Amino acid sequence: MAHIALSTSASATLLLPFNRGAKQWTNKLFPVFPKRYGTGFSLFPNKGVRFVGSGVTVGNGGVVEISEGEKAPRSYVWQDNKKPRVCILGGGFGGLYTALRLESLVWPDDKKPQVLLVDQSERFVFKPMLYELLSGEVDAWEIAPRFLDLLANTNLVVEELCILKVASVLNMTARLVLALGAESKLDFVPGALEFALPFSTLEDAHKVDNKLRTLERTNFGKGSPIRVAVVGCGYAGVELAATVAERLQDGGIVQAINVDTIICPTAPPGNREAALKVLSSRKVQLLLGYFVRSIQRVGNAEASEKLTDSGAVPGIAAEHDHEKYILELQPAERGFQRQIIEADLVLWTVGSKPLLPLLKPGDKPHELPLNAQGQAETDETLRVKGHPRIFALGDSSSLRDSNGKLLPATAQVAFQQADFAGWNLWAAINDRPLLPFRFQNLGEMMTLGSNDAAISPSFIEGLTLEGPIGHTARKIAYLIRLPTDEHRLKVGISWLTKSAINSVSSLQSTLTVKSVQTMTEADNTDRHQPSRTAIGTNQWSRCRRSERERSSDAGIRHRLVASSGLAGLSHALQQQQQQVSHQPLFFGLNGNGVREIVFVQKPSAINVFVL
Repeated sequence: MAHIALSTSASATLLLPFNRGAKQWTNKLFPVFPKRYGTGFSLFPNKGVRFVGSGVTVGNGGVVEISEGEKAPRSYVWQDNKKPRVCILGGGFGGLYTALRLESLVWPDDKKPQVLLVDQSERFVFKPMLYELLSGEVDAWEIAPRFLDLLANTNLVVEELCILKVASVLNMTARLVLALGAESKLDFVPGALEFALPFSTLEDAHKVDNKLRTLERTNFGKGSPIRVAVVGCGYAGVELAATVAERLQDGGIVQAINVDTIICPTAPPGNREAALKVLSSRKVQLLLGYFVRSIQRVGNAEASEKLTDSGAVPGIAAEHDHEKYILELQPAERGFQRQIIEADLVLWTVGSKPLLPLLKPGDKPHELPLNAQGQAETDETLRVKGHPRIFALGDSSSLRDSNGKLLPATAQVAFQQADFAGWNLWAAINDRPLLPFRFQNLGEMMTLGSNDAAISPSFIEGLTLEGPIGHTARKIAYLIRLPTDEHRLKVGISWLTKSAINSVSSLQSTLTVKSVQTMTEADNTDRHQPSRTAIGTNQWSRCRRSERERSSDAGIRHRLVASSGLAGLSHALQQQQQQVSHQPLFFGLNGNGVREIVFVQKPSAINVFVL
């Protein structure tokens, strides 16, 4: 068993500099300091929070020298030396909701603790709804509010970069909560760290969205589909594949790769069946029973050649706007053949590693027991074994249910643990008995794109809500789970407003399409040109065709109905000419005063464009 050591010497200093991005936990997040002072030096060797012991103090107790260009951490001083203290490391579901629980409880005046919440970012991220950022259903502020805005009406203190005395955190009146979360693990497959994009943070979601926008812009009008490979078919992989496939529609090819021969192996059957139905309808290609052996980057021409080559694919440097990736897939079971696929974008959803790191022993270390995954071993009250004043929850903890099975690292588990952790902190400070944590599975939910989701509540066996009903139920459930009443109100109003606007827009579009279809049918039975009012000159403007040519043309006429005046007509004209090579027949106002542009195209499927 591995151990983590916390130094608690009188002069020890706890260094907690948190910057944005979980991948920056080693340099920018925790700068390498050029000098060490004093004795009893203790720090994390690679990643995580640094606990630094020193015999020399600078300023308000800080003992570090920041190299040029690095952001210097501020020294944090507890406001009251007599009141209890609670320091929470990590502002995800476990950390933030523990802090909010502490704030909601009733405390004796002399027992209410000073609560310090430290996170690597300035925002709380409601991770289960990151997929909606790609589909455009939500805005970033709705699912990633700033801590300072969330906690403005509370007594909680939030720090992004600070220095604390270890002795001030781990004294007889203080408690420490470890809720550091986890980050994506990409370093076990060659090329994944360099070429694949994870999808677990707000920064990850923005990167994926920007990459998709770039590909959509680059491939517009070229007729070549955007190829996206999603590695992993657990909940995250399936939700991501469904969302991306819906966004790209016929302009993309999404391939989902999974080592198991089924998707979402731990999901209820109803959720799995609903997901398979949606993935099939969106033509997502499932490559089940394969694992990714390597990812390499090549140029466009090289990529096409390598797809027909069964040998190894050498890494070839390419320009950013021409880069493609080759994934070598190895079968996980007998009977499958090795495959090589090409992708413009590789999304990674498998593997994670806790951010609770290893420490080198200090002069008076407190060793924390860690399991093989780097999680702290806790008892049923969520206290780290052997350390009654240190709690761990979420991805930082290793806890088993009543059947001896490890609890999954999900938002639902962390949310429930936070409620118990807050209560047990209250009980420990007030000398009351602590409650054992019991996980209650409330069911499982997954998004499958805009207006589509699947929910299997645990209290009704065999029931699965899917489609628009499941989508609405899921959004309501997550709205209730948002951190504060004020934020829930703001987001609820925003979602209701968007829903109303979308409903009106959908109704308008339906009515307009029906109107256009009616006009088309009327024109087919009456070839006489109706009374029209010309635009600008009170006469119809003709584009290279006479009325006789128009009447004898055997092609199909397309109308674009615009509601934005001449600017809308001009935009419609440009849009249509990008899709068909024919010139417009005429444009103007029809008898009902609706602006229209009529086009002639050789027989094909009729398209109605509504602007």
